Amino acid sequence: MTEFEKKIGYEFKNPALLDRALTHSSFAHEKGTGKDNERLEFLGDSVLGFIAAEYLFENFKNEPEGELTKKRAYAVCEKTLFEYAKEIGLGERLLLGHGEEITGGRKRPSVVSDAFEALIAAIYLDGGIECAKKFVLPFVIEATKTKPEFKDYKSMLQEVLQQNPDEKFEYIVVGESGPDHNKRFEVEVHLNSNVIGRGVGTSKKRAEQEAAKDALELMGI
Repeated sequence: MTEFEKKIGYEFKNPALLDRALTHSSFAHEKGTGKDNERLEFLGDSVLGFIAAEYLFENFKNEPEGELTKKRAYAVCEKTLFEYAKEIGLGERLLLGHGEEITGGRKRPSVVSDAFEALIAAIYLDGGIECAKKFVLPFVIEATKTKPEFKDYKSMLQEVLQQNPDEKFEYIVVGESGPDHNKRFEVEVHLNSNVIGRGVGTSKKRAEQEAAKDALELMGI
């Protein structure tokens, strides 16, 4: 077991999954391998969301859906994931390209929080959902004890739109630009195929929050 595996409390049967989780796209592009952690991050986001939702559902039985949504949003947001990652020294373990390294990628919340989600996915693929829960639940439990200090515009918009169950809305990435160390994402929120908000951010999550904020302002909320 490596020092980092001891730190996270999980030993990989397939170490290649851990290596992949720690590989930023800038490093993969620089080395020409094409094997970065972005697909794992995509999966890890969903695994984390499920684990957090299940925990909240089972342990906050008297809380309405709106409150559960807010708690989950805080437990899985970029800022909170960055704090999780700092506890295990994740930033120090990342494989970064030269440009990302010299511009402070190891301390950039968007980079490190994405790697944390990739790590969750790697554990899930290597050992299953129970191993993923064992790793991430202590972080989630601690986060649910904290009163959110930020406005979760996505949850606010969801509460408004869910008042009419026939309405369908989704977030769509419509643009991506900039080098790996300074990405810029453009996101639209669509309601029944109509654009009701636009947002820009250094990560998809931030851009989605800005799009939701824009939609709420359009509604006068």
